[in-house]
Amino acid sequence: RPILVETGGGSVRLGGSLNLSCEVSGAAVSDYSLGWWRQAPGKEREGVASIDFDGQIRYHDSAKGRFTISRDNIQNTVSLEMNNLKPEDTAIYYCAADEGLMVPTYEGSWRSVPYWGQGTQVTITP
Repeated sequence: RPILVETGGGSVRLGGSLNLSCEVSGAAVSDYSLGWWRQAPGKEREGVASIDFDGQIRYHDSAKGRFTISRDNIQNTVSLEMNNLKPEDTAIYYCAADEGLMVPTYEGSWRSVPYWGQGTQVTITP
């Protein structure tokens, strides 16, 4: 089973950028669908972006045009580049993996995702 470890979280000013990385061990990233999810205090976990094992990429509407997900099959990582960050982007960000397709664009879809990292905090400051 894949083991996922996120890095790159922190505090960043409004409008700034941040790159998150997820190192995967125990499995090849090319064999899984991978994605980024987030959970703000008091809110349900929501999808941000995903890249399927066949390379198809999906973004939640809140991420379109600002975030970019990418996968490195050599380094065995999946990354999330975040630009033009807003206060509503403040959350714990989780890396996730699934043997099947991963669809981060509808409410509650996180419940079917089997593998998760421990999360990394992202805070947007004024």
